Formats: sequence, structure tokens, C-alpha cells
Amino acid sequence: MSEQAAEHTDAADTLTQLLEARFSCRGFLPDPVPRPIIERILEMAQHSASWCNTQPWRVIITEGDATQQVSQGFFEAAAQGQVGSDIPFPERYEGVSQARRRECAWQLYDSVGIERGDRAASAIQAAKNYELFGAPHLAIITSEKLLGPYGGVDCGLYIQSFLLAAQSLGVATIAQAAIAMSSPYIHEHFGLGDDRQVVCGISFGYADPSHPANAFRTTRAPLDDAVTWVSDGG
Repeated sequence: MSEQAAEHTDAADTLTQLLEARFSCRGFLPDPVPRPIIERILEMAQHSASWCNTQPWRVIITEGDATQQVSQGFFEAAAQGQVGSDIPFPERYEGVSQARRRECAWQLYDSVGIERGDRAASAIQAAKNYELFGAPHLAIITSEKLLGPYGGVDCGLYIQSFLLAAQSLGVATIAQAAIAMSSPYIHEHFGLGDDRQVVCGISFGYADPSHPANAFRTTRAPLDDAVTWVSDGG
């Protein structure tokens, strides 16, 4: 094997390890992530691809008391009915999408001891989204409204880069669409203009290895479920 081929193999192995090791952390330690590490994550994510290099993402990072304040604000906004998303949520889940969603939910509920059908307990677990699962930091990802779906797609690439960059530095993450449901509050609290739209939030910090919600891992579909090969040009 050539030296160049060996380098590519090593890089592919490293990326595979990061992809397989990353998970949605739902239990964090209170320890803050040092600012230089956060900055490195952001610098790495800044290399994400985007349509015509528009780089539409803008990111709000909370630390210290600001994280607790915004978490409390989410609860207060919900209590006051100040909810809604800048980006339309799925109309519904059907077929395999619904099956995968349910599988993930049951794995989570089993890990934290919630019985199936216990709606009160599942509601309490869902509310932990607004607690940021105890994370010391929140990243709020916004896109340029005029770019529409293309800006959202570009931000999706940025989010993946952020998650993998964090993983490479030993920082745990969870991307939360639930945060986008507080878009009116986020606009007001952070003075976010109408020209921006909230895509999602990423809670991040150091994982609590003893938290039961961190004990399970979701499955991935086989290639045949996701890929169609076309070889003859017909």
C-alpha cells in the first residue's frame, strides 16, 4: 500500500470511529467546556460545505449563568404559550420513519425505567429537552431566512460538522429540534432579527457516564434500505 493510500485509510478509519462513537447525550456533567475547546469546535465546523459558499449559519453559544437563564426561559415561554417553529415541523411520521422513531423512544424509555403507556413520565422526560439535559452549554443554529430550504440544508451540514468536531475533542452533544419550538422566545431573548430563522439547538458538554439515558445506542439501517444502485444507464 502506498503512503498516500495508507494516509487515506487512516483518515477513513478515524472518521468511521467518530461517526460510530457519537451519540445523542441525554445526561451531562456540570463541568464547563473550556473556551479554547469550544472555539476549536467552531473553527472546525466553519469548514462545512454550503451552497455557493454562502455559509448561512450563525451560532449563539451560551455559557455560565446564561445557559441556566435560557433554560428557565424555555419553561416560562412554554407556560405562556410562546411556542412555535420558524421552520415547519413534519406533518406526521409514517411507515419506516415512524417505526424508527418509536424504536428510539422505546430504547430511551427502557433505559430510564419508563413503562410503555406512562404518558406522565414520558412528558417529564420530554421536558428535559428544555433543561438541556443538564448541559453547561447550548449552541443555537440559525439560518438566513431568504435562503429558505437551501439555507436549512447548509446548516444541517454545519450541525453534523459541529457534532463530529465535538466528538473528536471528547465533548458530548445532542442536536435538539425541540429547541426550535421556542423560536419566538429565542428571537426575543437574543434579539434575533426577522431575517434569521432558528434551525435547532445543540446542547453540549461532558457526558455523565453513569446516567442511564446514555446507556443505549440507536441502530442504523442497512445500505440496501437507503441506497439504489444504477449501473446500466437504463
